[in-house]
Amino acid sequence: MLGVTEYTARIIDAIKAVPPGKVSTYRNIALCAGMPNGARQVVRVLHSMSSLHNLPWHRIIKSDGRVALPAGYGKEMQIALLRDEGVAVTDDGKIDLDMYGFHA
Repeated sequence: MLGVTEYTARIIDAIKAVPPGKVSTYRNIALCAGMPNGARQVVRVLHSMSSLHNLPWHRIIKSDGRVALPAGYGKEMQIALLRDEGVAVTDDGKIDLDMYGFHA
């Protein structure tokens, strides 16, 4: 990938690997990219590169199974996008990782 570090490219590839109808966590994406302590880097990539690389940002959630975005700042959109893919999400943004979690 042109213009990105090796780790950023790995993060992008790991995010793109999460299929529709599944979710992964910031921590799991970091582990897949070879960065055991890189969850914050995953957040940075999602925030700055989702549009540029057409990343399925809505499929990445917190390790407790909850949507990280606050109400009024994208939470409702993320929940709607996940529900459109068949993921059961509670109104407060909780997802069953045993059922919908993806681990590459």
